[in-house]
Amino acid sequence: MSNQDNPLLQSLNTELPQFDNMEPKHVLPALNHILESNQKSLERLTVVENPTWDNFMAQLERLDEQLQRVWGPVTHLNAVKNSDELRPIYQESVQKVSAYHADLAQNEALYAAIKQVRSDKSFAALNDEQKQVVEHALRDFRLSGAELKGADKERYKAIQMRLSELATTFEQHVLDATRAFELHITEETDLAGLPDSIRDGAAQRATESDKYESGWLFTLDIPSYLPFMQYAESRVLRERIYSAYVTRASEGELDNAPVIDETLKLRREAAALIGFDDYGSYSLATKMAENTDEVVNFLRELAQKSRKVAESEVAELETFAKANLGIDELQAWDVPFASEKLRLHTYAISDEELKPYFPEQKVLNGMFALVERLYSIEIREEPAPKWHKNVRFFDIYDKNSEKIAGFYLDPYARAHKRGGAWMDECTVRFHKEDGTLQLPVAYLVCNFDAPVGDKPALWTHNEVLTLFHEFGHGLHHMLTQVNTRSVSGINGVPWDGVELPSQFMENFCWEREVVDLFARHFETDEPLPDVLFGKMLAAKNFQSSMQMLRQIEFALFDMLLHTEFLPEGDRSVQQLLDEVRSEVAVFTPPSFNKFQNSFSHIFAGGYGAGYYSYKWAEVLSADAYAAFEEEGITNPATATRFRESILAIGGSRDLMEGFEAFRGRKPSVDALLRHSGIQ
Repeated sequence: MSNQDNPLLQSLNTELPQFDNMEPKHVLPALNHILESNQKSLERLTVVENPTWDNFMAQLERLDEQLQRVWGPVTHLNAVKNSDELRPIYQESVQKVSAYHADLAQNEALYAAIKQVRSDKSFAALNDEQKQVVEHALRDFRLSGAELKGADKERYKAIQMRLSELATTFEQHVLDATRAFELHITEETDLAGLPDSIRDGAAQRATESDKYESGWLFTLDIPSYLPFMQYAESRVLRERIYSAYVTRASEGELDNAPVIDETLKLRREAAALIGFDDYGSYSLATKMAENTDEVVNFLRELAQKSRKVAESEVAELETFAKANLGIDELQAWDVPFASEKLRLHTYAISDEELKPYFPEQKVLNGMFALVERLYSIEIREEPAPKWHKNVRFFDIYDKNSEKIAGFYLDPYARAHKRGGAWMDECTVRFHKEDGTLQLPVAYLVCNFDAPVGDKPALWTHNEVLTLFHEFGHGLHHMLTQVNTRSVSGINGVPWDGVELPSQFMENFCWEREVVDLFARHFETDEPLPDVLFGKMLAAKNFQSSMQMLRQIEFALFDMLLHTEFLPEGDRSVQQLLDEVRSEVAVFTPPSFNKFQNSFSHIFAGGYGAGYYSYKWAEVLSADAYAAFEEEGITNPATATRFRESILAIGGSRDLMEGFEAFRGRKPSVDALLRHSGIQ
């Protein structure tokens, strides 16, 4: 196939990637072409005399864009349409892209040229976006080893390439281990306690599989796993599926323990080469938090304020399980089941009771109506090239009916699709070389249950929260007003601030005014009854302190793992995790739990020494939402101020400055504690 016919390369000149024509065979030819083209352009740039923004920095931006337009769809397909054919090609491609970035990050000529741009008198005339790009580039070059010499430079480059390979391996092991387990049930008695909707989904899963013609199939994908843990009365089967879930990627060829060990050693070595005491300090060089002590103290303060309430929540659960469920000693595989029973007992409400009021299209319509009201925009569904029949595409228009952004929505779980939910960028807003404005487009990906039979997809309230969360990320990317690529949308935003817009959006799911926009029974179209909404609201902070400490456990483990932990020392990763649990956890899982082996966030997802960001940003998001509580939940003036101060600025200015401009002061933890029911 010629380059002219390659759909990945055709995507360079089209508004959207040509997903409906892309195949694994297209990847390497397209990638090789773009890498070779970029390399030639870089060689020309390195000899530019008197580099300026226009003749140098803007050209670097365009090279980044070219590579992203080819490589971005490939990484996306690896997550949403993984296959045996794509896997080895993707692995090889990762190595090529990693080598390219490693070379780029240590290119002394480029680094010298950017320093020239910074020192030239023309720098003062650049706009704030352009100045920020230059400052970020200099910082990133230093962090990428540009000032290293000789053997140290080569070693740093080799480490970065190997870390990229290890991250891919880690994620692949988790995916393979998740896919390897199946619980096929043939006796209906084993389904005791499971609601009809969960049974129907499991039956459909079984008939659609290649192995079974009947029965009920449960997997380790969250939409299948979690409801089973919450409702299945069979303690034996709960223990079986729990054990499989928490030991993923911990045995045989899929064991991630060696991957973790090597990753930690290399991260620490890389940080030392750059001049940092540990990888945690290296990681924070691009974040809002000033140092690792600040992060650790922040987490421990939150843990201390949450612990007393969390201990009472555990005691309540143990007492209830013993008195009402005949469980004398609560085990980890009992906690979701007993918690759901206690929640139902206390608040007389369950996810299954609420699901009929959250049909897919109603939820989408309501969410769209909310943001349309807040930000004076309009969302319309449009045709577009897609990677799966269930994918949908939408355009966003401003109040003048001018198109400003777009997004894909891929809502359902399926085979060969990575678990979890996420937002990623498809295209970035920036001015192209011909002067036209490229609009931002986002990928919004979830793993909810698909429609069963004639019923629409019915989602739990937690899944509605997840959808709003990811759409918050999407709005951050799509409502940007920044036209310089490297700081447009989510680009250039500090990692510990990225979750602010997403967690902010979740708050609306608890407001009656907003819930009324989408909570309609899928059969009768009746709104969510007041009594059910009241119960839902009352149950909002059910076990919130336990959940708070669980997230703090993960975050503290992550930060200590990348600061005080010595990979070559006597203490193992498991021992450190055990120590963290003894400090902050109120319920300790069994010794066979290998949570760290599937902790993709920090070993494959970019959150290494950054998992604290969820709690850090949650403080910001709760405090930001408090302004809406004070001024009106759907107050357009407040929303405009939030959009201009937070959503629109991308990475073009300091996010804390943007927050203070919106709130009129520094953030406070009070709103988060209040929202969580922890006073």
